[in-house]
Amino acid sequence: MSLNPLVLNNLFLALTAWGAAFLAALWASLIIWTFRDIKARSRDAFVRILATLVVALLFLPGILVYLILRPPLSLEEEYQQTLEEEALLQAIEDSQLCPGCGRRINENWIICPNCQTKIKKTCHNCSALMELSWNICPYCATPALGMRREGLTMDEALRGVPTHVDESPEPNFPLDAKPED
Repeated sequence: MSLNPLVLNNLFLALTAWGAAFLAALWASLIIWTFRDIKARSRDAFVRILATLVVALLFLPGILVYLILRPPLSLEEEYQQTLEEEALLQAIEDSQLCPGCGRRINENWIICPNCQTKIKKTCHNCSALMELSWNICPYCATPALGMRREGLTMDEALRGVPTHVDESPEPNFPLDAKPED
């Protein structure tokens, strides 16, 4: 069986055309992939165009150059990483420190167990914990003791204040002194 040179020539031509079509498809797909990848990694239009042109002009060596020089994280990954860092910083900043000794304290403590600095006060009406600077309880709207209350009548202001005075006189002399007869 002898091979006809015309058949071999046609077979070689078909394989060459198929190989060229494959390389053209590979080249186009690498350009598209590079454009999509750099779009997800950079907001700079110049960098996007430059990366795409490097791959388009240099083909396989261009894709190697791009893979070496491309940003390691996508914009979404950078955003997620920034959110995680901010959450960690917020957690660190939210941890309360004693104003007296600077040690960490629990948010439910009234005094610091290390230096006995008063940290919070309790509402005299509902017993909820209040910050020292608060003048009114945010839970029951009761003014803190000693705070001036606006818009009250005299009867409302004196409500809860004892009005009777004990009539029995107390001796007003030192305990070691004896009363004169």
